[in-house]
Amino acid sequence: MTVEMSVMISTEEIQAKVKQLGELINAHYAQSEKELVLIGLLRGSVIFMADLCRCIAKPHELDFMTVSSYGRSTVSSGEVKILKDLDGEIRGKDVLVVEDIIDSGNTLSKVLEVLKTRGPNSIELCTLVSKPSRREIDLDVRFLGFEVEDRFIVGYGLDYDQKYRHLPFIGEIGL
Repeated sequence: MTVEMSVMISTEEIQAKVKQLGELINAHYAQSEKELVLIGLLRGSVIFMADLCRCIAKPHELDFMTVSSYGRSTVSSGEVKILKDLDGEIRGKDVLVVEDIIDSGNTLSKVLEVLKTRGPNSIELCTLVSKPSRREIDLDVRFLGFEVEDRFIVGYGLDYDQKYRHLPFIGEIGL
């Protein structure tokens, strides 16, 4: 299969945005005495979260969940499966959920529903990319990187069939 790709968000733009998000997160949690836990949704968030956590001054834990709603498709199925749950406890802690992209909001809504039952002090959302035109569920995203149109994008953690995550930029692919 031949894939055509054009750069949508450059490496430099991503680096600047991650630094900016880190500064906003630092300011938000500066006065909190609670422990901070960053929860990355695997696999897409891993690259973003690795860069972001180095921009957060407050000591914090990292944990991960694996959830799926895409499979091998370019469109969310709407069915959310939790494939790997957290390893640590979040009761009484400040939780920052780190996501690569928010599309329909269905996946993240399910994750938030599960996390809220575990008694965290607070839960906030941070996403690198949002597609507001695709949103089916309204979510309060406190830390937002980029809003994009409804295009299929890859790179910087975003994939198509587990490929292209390694790209240092975000590109639009034409299949």
